[in-house]
Amino acid sequence: MRIFGLIGYPLGHSFSKIFFTQKFKEQSIDDACFELFPIESINEFPELIAGHPGIEGLAVTKPHKENIIPYLTHIDEAATEIGAVNCIVFKNGDLIGHNTDVIGFEKSLLPLLQSHHKKALVLGTGGASKGVQFVLKKNGIEFLTVSRSQSASKGDIFYEQIDEQMMIEFSLIINATPAGMTPDEAGCPDIPYQYISDRHLLYDLIYKPDETLFMKKGKAKGARVKNGHEMFLIQAEANWLYWQGIMS
Repeated sequence: MRIFGLIGYPLGHSFSKIFFTQKFKEQSIDDACFELFPIESINEFPELIAGHPGIEGLAVTKPHKENIIPYLTHIDEAATEIGAVNCIVFKNGDLIGHNTDVIGFEKSLLPLLQSHHKKALVLGTGGASKGVQFVLKKNGIEFLTVSRSQSASKGDIFYEQIDEQMMIEFSLIINATPAGMTPDEAGCPDIPYQYISDRHLLYDLIYKPDETLFMKKGKAKGARVKNGHEMFLIQAEANWLYWQGIMS
């Protein structure tokens, strides 16, 4: 049996198993399965792969997109620049890392952009945020990353520094944090929502729930909002292409 799966912790929010199980059924792929592998510590990874010799590909989610890298044989150019991996291909004894989040995010975001969306606030500084930053740089969109931590990397700002003028200037706001994700749907990033207008685009990488509190607050002020469901579908398809050797 060919094994594909997802590693991360926790995995209760993941739609990946449903997605790939349905894909295998629709395409009459009878020799493959998709499993969830919740590993709290990345130190469990070698034992996991040793115990499942049939693994051909893995998706990677939080909190392991960055700390998985030392366990890989190769990572591609984009994943190297980003510093985060969400797709692993097992090939001839090698473990090859890719980042398909950037494919999903870029294809989902670009059709929504208007001429005034020239500056972005990226909420969060983790692995998901790094993929967002890569796409914004590639497309010439200026950005600032926003962090809660006083040990944030140079160049970040803190939430309390976001004022009215900044909200007017940065009309694209991207949530790359888990704030508002199921089961903690009452949470949302701490930004001054009162300054949002119909010129804003609020993009939330979260896809469960369908509409986060971040999105609801933006919509109430007339902003256009988007969740991460389409991004997930695109990156999942890209993972499959990598696992099948169609993309390399």
